Amino acid sequence: MNQYYVKKLESINKIEVQVPGSKSITNRALLLAALSNRRCRLHGVLFSDDSRAFLDSLVNLGFEVEADEEKKDVVIQGTGGKIPNTNATINVRSAGTAARFLTVMLALSGGEYELQASPQMCRRPMQPLLDILKGAGVEFVFQGEEDHFPFVMKSHCVDLKEVNIDTKVSSQFASALLMSGVLPENGLTVTLEGDRAEGSYIKMTIAMMEQFGIKASKTERGYRIAHIEDFGLEEYQVEPDVSGACYFYAMAPLLQTDVKVKNVHLDSLQGDIKFINVLQDMGCMSVDEADGVKVSGSGLDGYPGMDISMKDFSDQTMTMAAIAPFAKASTVIRNIGHIRFQETDRIHAIVSELNRMGITCEETPECDGIKIVPGDIKECAVETYEDHRMAMAFSLIGLKTGKITIMNPECCRKTFENYFELLEELYVN
Repeated sequence: MNQYYVKKLESINKIEVQVPGSKSITNRALLLAALSNRRCRLHGVLFSDDSRAFLDSLVNLGFEVEADEEKKDVVIQGTGGKIPNTNATINVRSAGTAARFLTVMLALSGGEYELQASPQMCRRPMQPLLDILKGAGVEFVFQGEEDHFPFVMKSHCVDLKEVNIDTKVSSQFASALLMSGVLPENGLTVTLEGDRAEGSYIKMTIAMMEQFGIKASKTERGYRIAHIEDFGLEEYQVEPDVSGACYFYAMAPLLQTDVKVKNVHLDSLQGDIKFINVLQDMGCMSVDEADGVKVSGSGLDGYPGMDISMKDFSDQTMTMAAIAPFAKASTVIRNIGHIRFQETDRIHAIVSELNRMGITCEETPECDGIKIVPGDIKECAVETYEDHRMAMAFSLIGLKTGKITIMNPECCRKTFENYFELLEELYVN
C-alpha cells in the first residue's frame, strides 16, 4: 500500500480498541530476559519490524528463542550475560532500541560482531555511546560514516566502572548502559546529564530492571548498578502501547466522542500516559475502568489551544500537532528539540507538512519548540519521512476533514502493523 486516503469520520458515538504491546517495554524485556539466567516467557509482546529486528538479532547471537505471534508470547532462555555466539552478524534494521541496547550488551559481554542497520538507522546518532565504549577498550571499524552504523566491533577485556552520559540527544544511550551495567564484575556507576536525566524512559528502565531483580541504587546524579548473576523472571506481562493508544485518545476531543483503549491503565510505566492529562486540560473527562482508561469528549464545544512542555512525553508531539489546527487558539509545544534526532527530524517534518496543508506552523527557538495557528485544512498528501508516528498522528487530520492522504503508510509496521486496519473498523462500527 503506497498511500492511504483517510475518509472523514462523520459521527461515532464511542470507540473501543485493543492496541499492540509497548515497543519500549517489549524490547527492554527482551534484553533483560536475555541477560538473566532464567527461562522467561513474555506475554503481550509487540510483533513489529522493530521487535522482530531485536528477536532476529538474539537468534543470530545464538540465544534460544521461541516466538508465538498469534498468542503474542516469546520465550527466551537467558544465559547470564554470556553471548552464545561470540562471533556473529546482526542487523538491527531501523530499531533504535535494538541498536543502542545490543551494542552495549555485546561490548560488555565480549566478542567480535558485525552490526548492520537500515539506511534510516545509519543516519541516527550513536557517537556518545560509542565514545564511551572506545574509552573502555572496545575497537570499532566503521564501514560507512564514522561513529554510525554499520560497523565491526571487537571487545576483549573491557574496563568500565563509571560513565557519564548526556540524555539530551537520546535517553536510549542511558537505558542501554543502565541495563547492561549488571555485567561488569564490579558493577557500573552511570551518571546522567542533560535535561532528561529524570525522564520517563529512564524511570521505565529502572522500574523494569528492578522487576527483573537488578538492584539500581540512586546516586546524587544517576544510578549505581550492582553486578549480579542470579536474577530474572519466569513470566513477564508487557503493557499495551500507550503511545499507540494516544492516537485514539486524541479522537475524543477531535471527534467529540468517547474512547476506551482496552487494558491501558493510569499506573502505566510509559511516560505517554501523561497525554491523558493534556486531554483533560482540553476539557475531556477520563476514568480508569476495570478494562481500560476511558476518555470522554462527548458534548465538548471545541477545545482550547495549549501552551505545553512535552519534553517528557515527546512521542506525542505529532499527535498534539495534528489536533492543534482545530483548537480555538494557537498551540505552543515546548522543549522538544531532541526529536530532531529520532526516526527523522520530526520538528522539520511537522512544520513542513502542516504548512503544506495550509496551517501556519513555525519553529520557536526561544522555547525549543513549535507554534501552530488554527486554520482551514487544504487537500494534502502527507509525506511521512519513513516515520511511523507521522503517519499515524497525521491520519487524525483526515478523520476530521476527509482531506488527507497518508503516503507510505506501511512505515507503521515499525510499531503498529494494523493501525490503518483499526481505522477502517471505525467506519464500520
